[in-house]
Amino acid sequence: MAKQIDALMKVRDLPVGFTAKPGSTLEFKTGDWRSMRPKLDRGKCSYCGFCYIYCPDGVYQDMGKDEKYYKPDLDYCKGCGVCAQECPKHCIEMVLEEV
Repeated sequence: MAKQIDALMKVRDLPVGFTAKPGSTLEFKTGDWRSMRPKLDRGKCSYCGFCYIYCPDGVYQDMGKDEKYYKPDLDYCKGCGVCAQECPKHCIEMVLEEV
């Protein structure tokens, strides 16, 4: 409990009203702290776009008509697994992040 109180005290010391400059979210690569990542089986993929639609962080990129699959940008993927949960063909598997 004491450690939680110490952490809370540090948060309270942060300046009120911190803002980041517009468009700076691309500078913050949020995929560095994930423990799981999506692995796509392209053979099963039907190019439905559910992963693209349901990803809460919008990390999926359309690879185009020639490739016919969506690819996550792993610099920003947090490994939440929503894409794997929503995939109707079960072609996305969440695997341990390799270190």
